[in-house]
Amino acid sequence: MDERVVITLFRHGVTDDNKRGAYIGWTNPSISEGAEFADVPDDYDLIFTSDLDRCLQTTKRLFPHRKPITMPLFREILFGEWEGKTYADLEHDRQYQRWVTDPLAEAPPGGESFTEFTERIDQGFQALVEQLDVQLNKKVILTTHGGVIRYLLMKYAPEKKSFWEWKVPHGSAVELEWKREDLRRDARCTSLRVVPIMANQNG
Repeated sequence: MDERVVITLFRHGVTDDNKRGAYIGWTNPSISEGAEFADVPDDYDLIFTSDLDRCLQTTKRLFPHRKPITMPLFREILFGEWEGKTYADLEHDRQYQRWVTDPLAEAPPGGESFTEFTERIDQGFQALVEQLDVQLNKKVILTTHGGVIRYLLMKYAPEKKSFWEWKVPHGSAVELEWKREDLRRDARCTSLRVVPIMANQNG
């Protein structure tokens, strides 16, 4: 039995709110026309996605004839009262200034702390892995958000980097490969490959 498991992390296509620099954790905009995506094959055993529209639409664009497994646990961090606002809107807010200085310690008002966010992602990843254990799938993909992917890379990539050191463009993909037993015991993956973004595909 092949003990190799590949999990591809795919960041949703860009939205107009992303383009204007707005915080859109649980806000639910659509992807922009002309969004570009990494070229991934349609050969995954399972397809997982965040339940927000920008991820559902990205997944539909990538895999129009497949039915994904929707997982709300893989939403972006909740920005609370800052949802939809930009740096220019918030730069004079003292709580925002503290959060910008130390986003891992401060939390947006009415939003999630970094600890709450990462605990939720850990729950989601554990649930994903449990489904793989049952079905012995070898290759899966998760369409999710930039913050989610940065955290998963911080925790599981072979090379240790901080959360903000990871660069995850919209529409990009990163393949992580584990030995199945390493994945079950929540260890770092053995290899990482970035999938390049292709030219605009049919609008």
